[in-house]
Amino acid sequence: MLTGAQYLESLADGRAVFFRGERIADITAVGEFDTTLKRFADVYDRFHDAGGDAVNPLFASPRSPEELRERLDQLHGADMLVHLTYQSFMALLTAADRLDEVFPEGSGRIRKYVEDCRRRDVRMVQCITDAKGDRSLSPGAQPDPDQYLRVVERRPDGVVIRGAKLHITGAAMAHEMMVMPTKRMKPGEEAYAIACGVPVNAPGVKIVAVSPVAETEPDPRDYPLSWNRAIPEGFVIFDDVFVPNERIFLEGQINEAAVFAHSLGLWERMGATAGQVNRAEQAAGLAQLIAEANGTHKISHINDKINELVLNATLLRAALDAAMVHASVSKEGVYSPNELYINAAKVFAATGWSTAVRNLQDVAGGSIVTSPSLRDLDNDELNGLLDKYMAGAGESGEYRMRLFHLIRNLTADGFGGWTNVTTIHAGGGIYAQRYVMRSRFDMEAAKRKALQMLPQPAQPIGVG
Repeated sequence: MLTGAQYLESLADGRAVFFRGERIADITAVGEFDTTLKRFADVYDRFHDAGGDAVNPLFASPRSPEELRERLDQLHGADMLVHLTYQSFMALLTAADRLDEVFPEGSGRIRKYVEDCRRRDVRMVQCITDAKGDRSLSPGAQPDPDQYLRVVERRPDGVVIRGAKLHITGAAMAHEMMVMPTKRMKPGEEAYAIACGVPVNAPGVKIVAVSPVAETEPDPRDYPLSWNRAIPEGFVIFDDVFVPNERIFLEGQINEAAVFAHSLGLWERMGATAGQVNRAEQAAGLAQLIAEANGTHKISHINDKINELVLNATLLRAALDAAMVHASVSKEGVYSPNELYINAAKVFAATGWSTAVRNLQDVAGGSIVTSPSLRDLDNDELNGLLDKYMAGAGESGEYRMRLFHLIRNLTADGFGGWTNVTTIHAGGGIYAQRYVMRSRFDMEAAKRKALQMLPQPAQPIGVG
């Protein structure tokens, strides 16, 4: 296993990372990445085991519903890159199970690859969303065939791929990329049915890093959520990248191209929903805290809004719990969340967050965007005055200011905007989640229950 220092050293591997127009020679020297990288390194140290055969326990496959639930809590206590790595490993292993019958060579490669990545203690991100070009056209009908990642050359020892993948959270800070098709392909689109593992520093890989945080030097007091958690997004370009055979998991099997997207969607939506459940509960708690600090917690319309936040959080928690209780188990004894309940929960989370934000902001008031900085309290001339005039119902001015900045950071600044967008799109858009939810719902059983309510036809009265 790697230490935190070894993780940071491992990033100096010749990777091509660009940030704000410049190629970055050393990403550990970029000020905006510093606190995030330090957090990642600290998590490496927290789980480090010097034993020669040791592997990170967070990446072990869950063997019971209870372990599945425990793993979620452990991952959310670690960092985003650990979470992405776990999702990647589990998605690959789920895909391997589904490919056993149709492409056993690919499923065998997947299992060896995941085991190797666990042993090397690397971090992995998921590359699924293509550039797409004209979204009304399929991959094979695009004027520019590179708008979806594809194989451009087949060699005896591997393939050469070309294309781009968007929205790749943490790409600049990881070691491996799980590359997969975005959907099932049609006859004639075999070149697009490619899934593989690619090192971040592979020749031809170019990562354009995009920071979600506007502040260059965030103060933890003003940015309590994002100051050390904001992870750059990545626009990843595959400019004729060679992939050896042992890293190819799917090549040309158009009917199985969607297996990887569906497998990833399952684990991505579980992780995203768990985070959104916590966020919904935090939003309810913040609304109550700021209402008490403002002295408005006994006003009926304020309580109505807090009640809506409580209902949203409670139903989300119930759906997540149902996905754990009704977990599926593979032939190898690995448990995964129930697809119906986890997709229903994700849809509910994605569609309900904007209302939760509106209610929280309405309860809190305009000071969430106009409150002075906590750094202003460091000024001796302002300190006493700010504490006096920002004071609330039995609470100090500093306390209310901290609450306002926390609510702003969660809902109303650059990080809050990033949170709003990712709440909808993490794990695929709402349509994709509704589609999977509908496909897993037992409609035949529902139809039978509906028919049971129909009055029975009247029996004809006998004659004679």
